[in-house]
Amino acid sequence: MPKRNGRVPSYRLHKPSGQARVIVAGQHIYLGKYGSPESREKYARLIAEMSVDEAHPVAAKPNCSSQPEISINEMLLAYWQFAETYYCKDGEPTKELECMKEAIWPLRQLYGSTKAVDFGPQALKAVRQHMIAEQNLCRNVVNRRIGRIKRVFKWAVAEEIVPSSVFHGLQALAGLRYGRSEARETEPIKPVDDQHVDAVLPFVTPHVSAMIQVQRLTGMRPSDVCKMRPCDIDRSSDVWVFEPYEHKNRWRGHRRLIPIGPKAQAILQPFLDRDPEAFLFSPRESEAWRLEHRPVYFKHERKTRVYPCELRVRAAKKEARKRRKPKRQKGDRYNTASYRQSIDYGFAKAKAAGVEIPHWHPNQLRHTRGTEVRRDHGIEAAQVVLGHARADVTQVYAEKNLQKAVEIARLSG
Repeated sequence: MPKRNGRVPSYRLHKPSGQARVIVAGQHIYLGKYGSPESREKYARLIAEMSVDEAHPVAAKPNCSSQPEISINEMLLAYWQFAETYYCKDGEPTKELECMKEAIWPLRQLYGSTKAVDFGPQALKAVRQHMIAEQNLCRNVVNRRIGRIKRVFKWAVAEEIVPSSVFHGLQALAGLRYGRSEARETEPIKPVDDQHVDAVLPFVTPHVSAMIQVQRLTGMRPSDVCKMRPCDIDRSSDVWVFEPYEHKNRWRGHRRLIPIGPKAQAILQPFLDRDPEAFLFSPRESEAWRLEHRPVYFKHERKTRVYPCELRVRAAKKEARKRRKPKRQKGDRYNTASYRQSIDYGFAKAKAAGVEIPHWHPNQLRHTRGTEVRRDHGIEAAQVVLGHARADVTQVYAEKNLQKAVEIARLSG
């Protein structure tokens, strides 16, 4: 971010004119009425643009068109009306809609009042720098969000809202490369040791324990194990086949068939005695089990008497908690967030009991299964088990077997 004497140029009031201004390298830049949203937007945009190239700040491009064009805000409003109907499945908004909202927020914050035809690669680069410097997003997330912004302009071109030259110009901005940007890097997802998986099982409910074990044995996605229903499992042969009613690549027309072997079948058996269209793993049932098996503290364990004033204080606090945060009823099925939170609760419970378990998350179970299958049966088998259309995608999930390379080096290296 640009600095003057070690500080970011400040947003100031020019008293004679009542305008906001910022002083950069001795130059007074006026932003409009002091305190207005437009002046705040121009200030944020100026700082973001200067972050791209501190030595040569990006100047605002003049609008050469004599006809009024729509602003970025107007374009985003039109796109959002389209997105609310497009990114919808079974009457419910998909996760992509929330991802689009997060991606276009800095665009609206920095360039909302800017004409859409004036938005170019340098402006998009300033938005990207804002994501890195202000939001501290990792490189992969930044690239995905910039791609979504380009998708918005592509839609606007198709609807003849903006000229095609705007979208073509934005395409010239390449994605951030590994090790060649200021964005932080994240560690790749690694498999988790089975001993760490087994260690957490005693500290979660039987429902979550079954989900963990089934996912570990089948390699399915966390979202798939959350959606399991008896009617979606074909039990006509010795190896069951589970086909989720909806999955990640359903919109592409792909089918997802997950074989379930004898070990996973034995784990699922206690949960199959229910309505065929009911979910196997219910947070409501899990919470009922937890309450039934929680430790009971008897009154006779207390050494001193309970005074009436103490009872009144307890009742008042309980009532205040209910008003402040009403208790939400548990749902009939897990989602990826509640599934992961339930596992995290097991880690916390284990720590309270004096058991230290290295933290892991459900996606690592899929990586563990992919690595195991690739080691024993090869990359093609791992591709089939994980349900990937291309083997290069499987490379991300299935760690290469280092032990084989070590044996070759021992023999002939």
